[in-house]
Amino acid sequence: MWAEIICGLLIYKFVRRFFKDDEISDETSSDSTALFSVAHRLEKLYGGKAYVGLRIPDADTSSRQDIDLVLLTKGQVVVIGVKTLSGIVTVASDGSWVCEAGKHHTTQTYPDPLVEVKKQASVLESYLEQRGVTLLEENLSCKVVIPNPNFRYVLFIFATFSIYMFSDPYEVCGRVTILPPKYNILWFSSDAKTCVYFSTMHAFPSEVITYEEWKHLKPVSRKTLSGWVKGALWTGKEMQESSHQKLNFILGTAPMWDRVELKSSKIVLGEFLEFKGKQEDTLALKQIKRSKVDRISIQQTSMLGFAPSRLQVRYSYRDYRSEGRSGSESKEVTVRSSTEVLFQPRDSTKIKKFKLSSLLSISPSA
Repeated sequence: MWAEIICGLLIYKFVRRFFKDDEISDETSSDSTALFSVAHRLEKLYGGKAYVGLRIPDADTSSRQDIDLVLLTKGQVVVIGVKTLSGIVTVASDGSWVCEAGKHHTTQTYPDPLVEVKKQASVLESYLEQRGVTLLEENLSCKVVIPNPNFRYVLFIFATFSIYMFSDPYEVCGRVTILPPKYNILWFSSDAKTCVYFSTMHAFPSEVITYEEWKHLKPVSRKTLSGWVKGALWTGKEMQESSHQKLNFILGTAPMWDRVELKSSKIVLGEFLEFKGKQEDTLALKQIKRSKVDRISIQQTSMLGFAPSRLQVRYSYRDYRSEGRSGSESKEVTVRSSTEVLFQPRDSTKIKKFKLSSLLSISPSA
């Protein structure tokens, strides 16, 4: 019996070792996938073009400044930080966010996301000036979006008592953990002599779009923007068409993270390193250079339901005349399905190894 258990464990470890290279942590993939989900929704809500995973050169530090997302509309350049925090979040006195999560109520402190995004916006503004575009203050804004439904926060409850025998009302304040972003009640006593108005507010600045606010955003036209929606992402006047086109070109050709799209519908941002496999296959793939290729798509060639032994790798050449998008020219090579991709995810020191057969596409930056 013990021999069977030991053999089973050995087989399990062998199978796990064989497949684990394709694994990617849920946190790593969910963060990247959330960026593209937010970008897609903002494009539907406000139009324009969203640029994800930018790495803007910072002249002051001689390094790259990561920017989650930049939304370009006719009237705005919006620098957006996307936070996928899960748990109860409070704002500390220094502006940092303290997140309490898990069954053990562990806490983790994060720097003020809005301060970080404003710094990113400053670096982007300098970069655009270097490339010939100067933005008006009203055309540049910053936002923090929280798309995670498991995000919770502490609300402050304000109660205003109006008692008719006194000339002035007075207020008291308390705090509770609650889900809705706003909760207003007007209460009258049975003798109709006392009126109490309860209202709530969170401690985040207006530039922070909580999950409750995010899920209630609705598609609107620019002409009908009003109220909170207008304040959320629209504050400036329309740009000149020439400036808008130039911004599209600059952002479309700006440095950004590479990305891989997995068959599991996950997207991972990071740095594409190289192909690994048989010498014949790696030599065929050496034609793919990031300076020339914009997109690599992988297609399987299975027959009669059997697992494919070879893959078609199609790559499109970059066209710098059209905002860095793929040109019409493309080529393809056929390689073994055992070929692998070495990729270092963003914010990770570990190099991941993906089987080429587990990927839908690779998008290397220039």
